[in-house]
Amino acid sequence: MAELGAHLTAPSAGDDRPSIFEAVAQDSLMAAVKPALQHLVKVLVESNPGRYGFLWHWFDEIYVLLDLLLQQHYLTRCSASFSENFYSLKRIPTGDHRQQPLATAGLPKRQHWKSLLLLVLVPYLKGKLEKLVSSLREEDEYSIHPPSSSWKRFYRAFLAAYPFVNMTWEGWFLIQQLCYILGKAQHHSPMLRLAGVRLVRLTAEDMQALEKKLAGATTSQTHSIKTQVQSAVRKTLAGIAFSLSTGLSISVFFLQFLDWWYSSENQETIKSLTALPTPPPPMHLDHGAGSALLPKLKTVCPLCRKIRVNATALSTSGFVFCYRCVYNYVKTHQRCPITGYATELQHLVKLYSPES
Repeated sequence: MAELGAHLTAPSAGDDRPSIFEAVAQDSLMAAVKPALQHLVKVLVESNPGRYGFLWHWFDEIYVLLDLLLQQHYLTRCSASFSENFYSLKRIPTGDHRQQPLATAGLPKRQHWKSLLLLVLVPYLKGKLEKLVSSLREEDEYSIHPPSSSWKRFYRAFLAAYPFVNMTWEGWFLIQQLCYILGKAQHHSPMLRLAGVRLVRLTAEDMQALEKKLAGATTSQTHSIKTQVQSAVRKTLAGIAFSLSTGLSISVFFLQFLDWWYSSENQETIKSLTALPTPPPPMHLDHGAGSALLPKLKTVCPLCRKIRVNATALSTSGFVFCYRCVYNYVKTHQRCPITGYATELQHLVKLYSPES
């Protein structure tokens, strides 16, 4: 039985393709980094919403810029993405049956820019689409728009079609991986096929060339002012990318541990072991210019200053508002109107009284 599945982990003689486990592992590496970093940013923002709130609000954009810098550095230097280089892999143009170019030679411009866009832009757009779908589902659940509005009919049709679109997308990746396992395809991912490249293992010559390139970059001397400025800019960008990559390389297992630690299954176990009494209301109140003040009557909404309608609480702070008031405020500002705590739409909790 072991002999039948040996080709999955150990390639045949002369085959430079990585195993399916190596290919999938390098894909999952970057997928685990973003949620772990997002949780770290959330902890930082909750400690000081006024100072670090922008990090949470613009996290996707900041992350995609850092990812762009990191992937550009590795594609230029190693002909591979960060995660591919971590697993000692490189990219070469598809259909090139001549002697493989060294990793330091870089990819052709067309394959380089296609690889960069697919590595950075596709995950960013996919994450934005998932957030949009989640937001539309919440709006549909709470009936923000009248049932007969054209906008509501449109996004209900969109929500009905999205699961099939997502299933088709995931099925495309699954079929490509099955073809790769059976030796019918050169790529384990459709993204590599669209970029016109395939993955191979780094050779001993590649390792030596990378070491020489790194040593040469540290000893090179420049003379003209223009060249010195260009070299300083390149070194600065390379230093930032190298610092990011080194930090990610060292903390990759720690980030994966955080991803497991904060998973829903593990959190249920933690809650059962660390059950504590209900804490008192938060004492940190945001007294900024755009912040709401607490009314004297408990039945009054702090935002509209009227008797609450469709009472809704924020799970991040516990304060209660009108649903429409707090929905529009959180959607615009991503924070609690009273405390300033970082808040999202999923933190809205509908309250039901016995009279309703």
